[in-house]
Amino acid sequence: MKFVDLDRVSLRYGEDADGTLALHGATLRVATGEFVAVVGPSGCGKSTLMKVVTGLWPPTAGAVVVSGREVTGPLSIAGMAFQNPTLLPWRTTLANVMLPLEIVQPHCSRLRREWAAYLAKARDLLALVGLKGFEDHFPWQLSGGMQQRASLCRALIHDPSLLMLDEPFASLDMFTREELWLALQDLWLARKPTVILVTHDLREAVFLADRVLVMSARPGRIIAEREVTLPRPRNLDGTYEPYSVALVHELREHISAARSTAA
Repeated sequence: MKFVDLDRVSLRYGEDADGTLALHGATLRVATGEFVAVVGPSGCGKSTLMKVVTGLWPPTAGAVVVSGREVTGPLSIAGMAFQNPTLLPWRTTLANVMLPLEIVQPHCSRLRREWAAYLAKARDLLALVGLKGFEDHFPWQLSGGMQQRASLCRALIHDPSLLMLDEPFASLDMFTREELWLALQDLWLARKPTVILVTHDLREAVFLADRVLVMSARPGRIIAEREVTLPRPRNLDGTYEPYSVALVHELREHISAARSTAA
């Protein structure tokens, strides 16, 4: 069943023909519960694609449908995590994770009445990503990787049907990134939201995704896709096995060709 459906979507920043055409004729379909990664050359419109799907920016042309409804504004059913964790420095880890519950309906109207249950849920999420015992720490007391784990929990606390991840691990070292791949895989297997991950890391895409989509150079559109048939749960050693290595090289060739066409 289709959960995300973009049909020939274009988006131009600016009101006239001199504006930047970021997307042109982009078509994308993601099934319910599917984990999709989007890769492509720098500046190809990957982050713009995220904004269109979540209703943060209306398309210039084409249709965007999520969960059977046309997107006309910001989606309350989406959770988002970005390259920078953006945790509020005056709130503890636990309080940061619970923040969406204070904003998103129907949770905000239930929060006071069901406080204990929501608190337990937040603690369980933090434990799942290895942050048990850090609930009362402030962001400045956490490492970058720990902050990003908390950010993932915050994106999931309100049970979003759609999880949008915009290069959430790009600023971290390789070992921390790999730890978070495993944490994200555990979260996804436990909850099975529909996930769209934008990343420059092809190993990351192959390790996490059911399907990898390749975008053209700007103006962006989907020019290739590749199913990842590795069984789950996946382990890090598998990223160095022939199947994964060959798939990474194939994706790299698609991106290289897209960059050459743009040049």
